[in-house]
Amino acid sequence: MSSNGNANFGFAALVAGTFPMIHPELAPSRSRWVVLPFLVFVVLAAVWTGFWFYASSKAQATLAQWREQEARLGRTYTCGSQSAGGYPFRLEVRCDDAAVEMRAFQPTLRITAKSLLVVAQVYDPTLLIGEITGPMTVSEAGNPDAVVANWRLAQISVRGRPNAPERVSMAADDVRIDRGGQGGSPLASATHLELHGRADAASTTASPVADLVVRLSGATAPAAGPLAAQPLDAEATAVLRGLKSFAPRPLPVALPELQAAGGRLEISSARLQQGETIVQGNGSFGLSASARLDGTMSVSIAGFDKFMASLGNLQKGLPAASPNRPALSAFDRLAPALGGGGRNEIAAGLLGLLGERTVLEGKQAVTMQLRLTDGAAYLGPIPLGQIPPLY
Repeated sequence: MSSNGNANFGFAALVAGTFPMIHPELAPSRSRWVVLPFLVFVVLAAVWTGFWFYASSKAQATLAQWREQEARLGRTYTCGSQSAGGYPFRLEVRCDDAAVEMRAFQPTLRITAKSLLVVAQVYDPTLLIGEITGPMTVSEAGNPDAVVANWRLAQISVRGRPNAPERVSMAADDVRIDRGGQGGSPLASATHLELHGRADAASTTASPVADLVVRLSGATAPAAGPLAAQPLDAEATAVLRGLKSFAPRPLPVALPELQAAGGRLEISSARLQQGETIVQGNGSFGLSASARLDGTMSVSIAGFDKFMASLGNLQKGLPAASPNRPALSAFDRLAPALGGGGRNEIAAGLLGLLGERTVLEGKQAVTMQLRLTDGAAYLGPIPLGQIPPLY
């Protein structure tokens, strides 16, 4: 064989070894295994995209229907601008320059916020999570004296339909409420605030019952007086019975309904701590025919001598004959010959004799009854003052 023939044979053998011959029946099968997953992915992506746009349009339509329903009930919601997004797994609606007017209030109440972002998962549209950006302004028509609230972070979640919520929760950090805007008169503040409400297991459409939880950390209310200006932590769990429905209504409408139905707020546990003073209690309250609080609560107080010392110090800032100091006046009558800190210690001792001695969180404490009789408040036999009508 010639040298050219040997060379051609060697080259053919090298090509055959490097690129082995593919059987004709196998080639199409391997191509399918490569292309088929890609086609499935493209089809699923197209279906999911169509589903997302469908769900987004349905959410927008539901939101529009809810706004129309709220408008018929006297609550008008508006946005300076509105946008939707969240593809591929979420539905997001952002409302900038959000505002609501509540015409059921007289005068009309207007609430505005910088923006509101509401998010729902495509696979669970009944759970809405919102984030509110402050400041929030609350004002009455014709009254320039607005209340302004601001915070570092505020979130809200709603389970269920907007007009029939099953659970509502709100949490906010570094809350501050002022009258007349930032730099105005401070009304209240808290480092952390939580509000939770849900339908109780015994709740029915005809007789709804709500479970309520409130938590406060570092809360102050300077507008309520010097004592309330000192930071406190509080937590309370309660059940509210006698509601007509879970639909939001103005207090001037909801409270008379609650009173007519014999509704009551049953506080299963409440705890408040201010400095070294700890208060725990449970009880039940309703509304009298004159729209005042009526009920009793068992209250245990630890560190009451510290609390009385605080009252004694604050007493200096109150008028000599103020109707806001009936409890202090009562202690004055119990210990007229004592002055300064001695009076506070004797008053605390007398209160201990009037109540039942107990131990609260490892501290000596006294348990007494807090009674509200048509708005008149008593701690044991000590009068605390009169609470005005709630509506």
